[in-house]
Amino acid sequence: MKLHIVDGTYELFRAHFSQPIRLAPDGMHVSAIRGLIISLMALINDENITHIAVAFDSSIKSFRNEIFAKYKDGSDTPEELLMQFPLAERVVEALGIKVWPSLDYEADDALGSAAIKFSQHDEVDQVVICSVDKDLCQIVSGDVIVCLDRKNRKVFNEIEVENKFGVLPTSIPDYLGLMGDSADGIPGIPKWGSKSASALLSRYLTIENIPNNYVLWDVKVRGAETLSRNLEENRQMAYLYKQLATIKTDVVIDEEIADLSWEGIKTQDFIQICDELGLPNLKSLINT
Repeated sequence: MKLHIVDGTYELFRAHFSQPIRLAPDGMHVSAIRGLIISLMALINDENITHIAVAFDSSIKSFRNEIFAKYKDGSDTPEELLMQFPLAERVVEALGIKVWPSLDYEADDALGSAAIKFSQHDEVDQVVICSVDKDLCQIVSGDVIVCLDRKNRKVFNEIEVENKFGVLPTSIPDYLGLMGDSADGIPGIPKWGSKSASALLSRYLTIENIPNNYVLWDVKVRGAETLSRNLEENRQMAYLYKQLATIKTDVVIDEEIADLSWEGIKTQDFIQICDELGLPNLKSLINT
């Protein structure tokens, strides 16, 4: 069987910024909720899904904010989107899908931990992480754990991750630590970009293994002297950035695979939510 685990936070953001403004009868913004419902049901129908779960960032802040103050904190997230997060969990449950809220950690950590746990089950042939977040590519393993870019209908197995980033999945945290990740507030090391990071990491695999003097590098990189100097001046920060980009894989996931079986929409709960939110057209999904 295949298990699909979904980055619900990404789905909410994508829906919010791509959907026209929609308001519930009480004036609450529900554009993201509407888009989330449509997206999840399309996924279930398109992929013939049997087992599925969705993870959300119930709180934008996590333990990473405690170790690096500039890490993303949700301060730039529109208020009308933030207020839809608690409702999103209720909506997903009404769709009959298991929800993993994330408080002290991030949704990515729940997804990574779940992928590792369930990939070890004999009855699970493949875990599909539905997200375009490059952080999650570090969890990819062969063809057993893959990432799915639904928009572009692209599956990233281990080979495709290496083709895209120039490094193995296990080197993704180092890659992001060196070049940075603006989406997460990770600045990276000055002058280091994707080409230099992939060139060094394809050879040395980790930041720790990169020799501390460019004359010892046995790969050619443009601007090697400057890159080496900047890394040595900021090596401890590079380790911190790598830590920030490393997904936790020890988050406790209490469910077993049977608990993630999709048995259909919870009809009465879903109808009630559609009526509350002024989304009567979505009730037609019950018959799909």
